Amino acid sequence: MARQPVAADTEVLPEADRLEGFPHPRETAALIGQDAALNVLSEAFQSGRMHHGWLIAGPSGIGKATLAYKIARMILARPEERDLFGDGLSIEPGSPTDRQVRALSHPGLLLLRRTYDVKTKRFAQRLPIDEVRRLRGFLALSAEGENWRVVIVDSADDLNLNSANALLKSLEEPPARTVFLILTSAPGRLLPTIRSRCRVVSLAPLGDQDLIRATEQALTAAEKPLPDEAAWQGLLAVADGSVGRALSMIEGGGLALKGRIDGILKALPKLDLKAVHALGDDLQSQANTPKFELFFDLYQSRLARLIAAQATGQGAPDDISLAGRIIGPDRLATFAELWETTARDKADANSLNLDRKLLIVGSFARLEAASRR
Repeated sequence: MARQPVAADTEVLPEADRLEGFPHPRETAALIGQDAALNVLSEAFQSGRMHHGWLIAGPSGIGKATLAYKIARMILARPEERDLFGDGLSIEPGSPTDRQVRALSHPGLLLLRRTYDVKTKRFAQRLPIDEVRRLRGFLALSAEGENWRVVIVDSADDLNLNSANALLKSLEEPPARTVFLILTSAPGRLLPTIRSRCRVVSLAPLGDQDLIRATEQALTAAEKPLPDEAAWQGLLAVADGSVGRALSMIEGGGLALKGRIDGILKALPKLDLKAVHALGDDLQSQANTPKFELFFDLYQSRLARLIAAQATGQGAPDDISLAGRIIGPDRLATFAELWETTARDKADANSLNLDRKLLIVGSFARLEAASRR
């Protein structure tokens, strides 16, 4: 008698690199606003001078993964699929390679990313070495004929020292016709030996019109309503050219969260403890993990803009005014160090499962102390 399927056979597991409720980058119809980066990779492949390692660098949510999967389809497609539009590069939607890449079932494609634990219902905080060791078996397989193999690392920022060294070993002596597409938001923090073995393709934040187009593409694909013109004015001011940020703001109550952060900052150097504790209470539970992550994204981004405004005298009028009041000319280094400290504390809280409310209250308390010095 055939075994009856169990939940684990059919359950679609969460993906660390997917924004819940929206198409994954490998399912995204079009890459918008990153033609320059696409042309660099396409021309390298078409010319026959495809480097084996590429660092695809840029801020989160601007199209790095969408670009990587687009290039993977182009490399892995059969010649007749690449020639359908006459340029040797475009791949017809719904072609066998396109379907296999979307399903992560193509034998020539390996994706390395943070794993999901079905028992704890949580993602690994780092990209573990056991995940990177899958490279051994994948690269040991002989590619048939003129076929290529593509490895996507999403993202290298999640590597720990052991997994980074394991990746480096494969980068040092890659098999022929193998391409590594390594995504990173912070290339300067990667091992220098990894950077030295890769070419860098830098993606810039999207301009306003490209950001609107890409965000509306994602919303339409997810069958969600589009923002009106008034909402876009607020979104463009905080999205920083990131589609991922814009979608999180729209779906995750980001504009309201931004308002609460702004209210606390504007009261400095006096700290509104009631507002801070209320925010900590709201974001403390595991159920509010997406909003907790969005909070720190918004908080760190605003702090970075204030530091930049004080250092350069340029930026939004509100940022220049607030920076002059709480940072001033003598506390710039203190606030830069505060940004780094907050980033480390947040990473520690995630990896050690520390109390989120204490982290939030502590972050604002240090900000108050810095603004009073």
